[in-house]
Amino acid sequence: MLTVDFDRLAIARGSRVIDVGAGAGRHSFEAFRRGADVIAFDQDAAELAGVATMFEAMVEAGEVPEHASARTVCGDALALPFPDHDFDVVIASEILEHVPRDTDAIAELVRVLKPGGTLVVTVPRWLPERVCWLLSTEYHSNEGGHVRIYKADQLRAKITHRGLRFVHDAHAHALHVPYWWLKCAVGVSNTEHVLVRAYHRLLVWDMMSKPAATRIAESLLDPLLGKSVALYFQKPVVSLVEA
Repeated sequence: MLTVDFDRLAIARGSRVIDVGAGAGRHSFEAFRRGADVIAFDQDAAELAGVATMFEAMVEAGEVPEHASARTVCGDALALPFPDHDFDVVIASEILEHVPRDTDAIAELVRVLKPGGTLVVTVPRWLPERVCWLLSTEYHSNEGGHVRIYKADQLRAKITHRGLRFVHDAHAHALHVPYWWLKCAVGVSNTEHVLVRAYHRLLVWDMMSKPAATRIAESLLDPLLGKSVALYFQKPVVSLVEA
């Protein structure tokens, strides 16, 4: 389940892509399939071990071009261990809402992006996220949980302040919103509730089968109720002086 629209990233042979906060690797895998040289970056070594195993499986299954490469790096998003202007594409999907010092993380994302490169950031959308917070303290108060709710224009301003040019926004995963509202209403850890289990089965069926009816429904609902907002930026070829 991708939150990022890869058709907007112009990934080509030799493109260097870093997926910051890669988690289980969903965006890293797609970049690898498209022929990029990929780094899946995260602070969770256990998650990255699974990502590395999947990278190897993808190569063995012939799912990636021979020229593509992929590896994992464990570290801190506030101090990315890479030189300035190192990547053509920087992805930060569903990570900034977890980071107390988000402006420092944004500075790092911008620093490692090449002039002319693309940064895409996704975060939970304000309204669906606000409802989740109102319904459940457990949803956001756990260790490593969400520390803020973004409004898209506020996040956009934080990133353009660093000299990037905003180019596009989009919303995704509207069908997932009722699922999370249900979970928050009955208890986030109550995975056996009959309504939660039923909706989860629906989501799994939808992701596996991709029926036209639900794809059309979600595309129509995303602008109104999409759970995530994705913001796309480009770094000017002539870097702006940071304030």
